[in-house]
Amino acid sequence: MHNTIVAIATAHGVSSISIVRLSGQNALAIARKISSPKTFFEGKIPPREAILTSLYNKEKILIDQALILYFAAPKSFTGEDVVEFQCHGGMVVAQEVLDTATAYGARLAQPGEFSKRAFLNSKIDLTKAEATAKLIEAKSVDAAKILARQLKGELKNFVDESRDALLKALAYSEVMIDYAEEDIPDDIVNTLKNQLADLRGEMRQIVEASHRRRGLIEGFRVAIIGKPNVGKSSLLNALLRYERAIVSDIAGTTRDTIEEQVRIGSHIIRLIDTAGIREARDRIEKIGIERSMDSLEDADIVIVLFDGSQPFDTEDQQILSLLQALKEKYLIVALNKSDLPTRFESDTLMPYDPIWVSAKMGFERLTDRLAQVLDGIGEGEELMLISARQIEAVEQAAEAIENAEIPLQNGELEFFSYFLQDAVKHISSISRPYDSEEILDKMFGEFCLGK
Repeated sequence: MHNTIVAIATAHGVSSISIVRLSGQNALAIARKISSPKTFFEGKIPPREAILTSLYNKEKILIDQALILYFAAPKSFTGEDVVEFQCHGGMVVAQEVLDTATAYGARLAQPGEFSKRAFLNSKIDLTKAEATAKLIEAKSVDAAKILARQLKGELKNFVDESRDALLKALAYSEVMIDYAEEDIPDDIVNTLKNQLADLRGEMRQIVEASHRRRGLIEGFRVAIIGKPNVGKSSLLNALLRYERAIVSDIAGTTRDTIEEQVRIGSHIIRLIDTAGIREARDRIEKIGIERSMDSLEDADIVIVLFDGSQPFDTEDQQILSLLQALKEKYLIVALNKSDLPTRFESDTLMPYDPIWVSAKMGFERLTDRLAQVLDGIGEGEELMLISARQIEAVEQAAEAIENAEIPLQNGELEFFSYFLQDAVKHISSISRPYDSEEILDKMFGEFCLGK
């Protein structure tokens, strides 16, 4: 924490602007050595004021003309003195500014170290730190809205309220332990039981909704399945708008899963074209079908294609049996090749509200349905947990509350208090855990450099 750190805070590559960020007690002194002497008056520059300056390396050779911004501690992102150089983008200029800063004594920042310092200096809590990291990678407009609410403290408020409720129940328990010879009034037991049951129910509802909507943050996985030669690869190519997959009337052309990202409406999805599902004819095809089944298991949304120009057969029945087992998936069922004479018994698919599409006429109706499903998942104002760490913490808190209910009913207050303390520990870990610096390093290490 006593070192001054430096990093390039913008993505590598060609751009108009690159930002090099310094943070630490020597940030201003190092910036003064890099910048034109005219920029500083008596060794200082006005905070939060953009100033045009020339930048020089250690040999006093001009690097660039850039803007310099100074954020004085503690009114900065990290809570320390922070200096930013907004120089011209590209692969060379920012790197030379970075090298010069390290030559003057700064240390290269580790991934996530700026956010880690902000956390340690109480500028942000872990909910805001994680929301910041996820916002950079947001895969939809809905995700950005959810993360913006977390940045404003929505999750922190839930954690604080839950923690207060648990501590209040714990206080009742501790008082009653002190008066162990007295019978616990039934109204207090019932009140505590109802309050804790409501809190546990709310926690589990939040966990369930977070699992269901995880694709808003990570990007929804959309698998295309069907028997061979129903048009899965044609659909993939149409959505991508280029020939990504080989299209052929030979059954079994696609032997492996193909994954690509594509934007549907306001969402970025991971589209997965799978091998046709049927009884495998050889070992390679069998491996491809096994991978198709794995993709089906991992998918959030499943697009199921049938060939409307062919009669319903045993391979279609195999696909239909799969549909009946996919009760927790979002399903879109489509009959392809609507431009050809219809021979498929579409009544078998009526429970799934099938839509007719055609590779020749376009898949617009299918993409519209997919956009509606994605928007429907994104609807709602309920709180959402954005990481596996947060979900696990709430699950464990809910489990601890459930474990506390039986001791409360039996008057075993020591065990009741033990489980409540466990619940407090788990729920508190979401915003500001009592963990070692080693665990913090692991979590913040998932950040990009310069953040």
